[in-house]
Amino acid sequence: MSVQVETLEKSMAKLTIEVSAEEFEAAMQKSYLKNKNRIQLQGFRKGKAPRAMIERIYGPGVFYEDAANSLIPDAYDNAAKESGLEITSQPEIDVTQIEKGKPFIFTATVAVKPEVELGEYKGLSYEADPVEVTEEEVDAELKRVQEQQSSTESVEDRAAAMGDIVTIDFEGFVDGEAFEGGKGTDYDLTLGSHSFIDTFEDQLVGKNIGDEVEVNVTFPEDYQAEKLAGKPALFKVAVKAIRTKILPELDDEFASEVSDFETLEEYRADLKAKALERKQKEADNRKQNTLLEKAVENAKMEVPDLMVVSQARTMVNNFAQRIQQQGMTLDQYFQYTGMNRDTMIEQMKPQALKQIQNRLVLEAIADAEKIEVPDEDVDAELQKMADAYKMDIEKVKEFMGEEERASIRKDLAVQKAVQFIVDSAV
Repeated sequence: MSVQVETLEKSMAKLTIEVSAEEFEAAMQKSYLKNKNRIQLQGFRKGKAPRAMIERIYGPGVFYEDAANSLIPDAYDNAAKESGLEITSQPEIDVTQIEKGKPFIFTATVAVKPEVELGEYKGLSYEADPVEVTEEEVDAELKRVQEQQSSTESVEDRAAAMGDIVTIDFEGFVDGEAFEGGKGTDYDLTLGSHSFIDTFEDQLVGKNIGDEVEVNVTFPEDYQAEKLAGKPALFKVAVKAIRTKILPELDDEFASEVSDFETLEEYRADLKAKALERKQKEADNRKQNTLLEKAVENAKMEVPDLMVVSQARTMVNNFAQRIQQQGMTLDQYFQYTGMNRDTMIEQMKPQALKQIQNRLVLEAIADAEKIEVPDEDVDAELQKMADAYKMDIEKVKEFMGEEERASIRKDLAVQKAVQFIVDSAV
């Protein structure tokens, strides 16, 4: 096998890969042996027809495709390694010569890692907003916990009021016709929760158990179901039950029941501290993302579209794995959303490009600043993996070759590059 490398524009390259005539012949013979039992010629028992006779009847190219498909993967992998290129995409394969008795020649067009010309990335300006937690925010968090700890009590001696939970049957009509998804039975609706559109909940205030109510509303112009968007609707509603929420008192006893603290004052202080920590992390992330965006904007690079498509495909595959863990396949997701793999890839291309640009700039910064990752940092990362999989770290190390360790080291260097940008900001 031989390979020739041609550098193309915009970080692309073409590999011309030649497989010897002898190897191609061996692949054709292998294809014949694999497929002969499926081929029957008059005068021969099934599977007994000579290869030369099959090629005479069906043409010399009868085994070309199968032979090429068996040769291309290994030939490409070997050529990619021999080329010394840092390839960043799947190859686009084009067969240029396939003929009996001659070398098999094909090309592989690939994206390669683009060169990055760094701009300003040190001393970038950033003005952070002060991080603080108000007493009103603590009150809101206490209210949320109080709601979680609430109980309900049936109401039979009065009409429904805001904050009550009403159990209803309902059916919706547009232009006098019932519409899909507009019917419910024994539905629990909290009045004032804004779960239903327009003034639906308001029109149930003051109604009693056993009342049958006609509720008139208008769907929003941006409603998800286009057939209903902006249209007036009539809902026939039957009020079946009313319950009121019983909220626990916000006192020391409440605090001791929902937390590890004995007093409400201590619990409030803990809620405030946790909220402050969360806000600080969010602020740190905003600073990190903003500074990285500036560093990317200041840099110059040409990212080939093939590299972006390859990254978008990876993102789709990762998404498929995530939803599969939730019990849904990607095909089911496409059925629900009306999308397909190609449209999803197209939608993800802007995000894929951003991820690529971020990574390229950070790798370039790591190189420019000679950021090093000591072995103990790599070992610490392996320990995290061991802990996550409940494995002994030595067992994890057995699975990790030099290539995998190098990849971890590069990832850690990128993380250090992010911190470098943040630490140098003014």
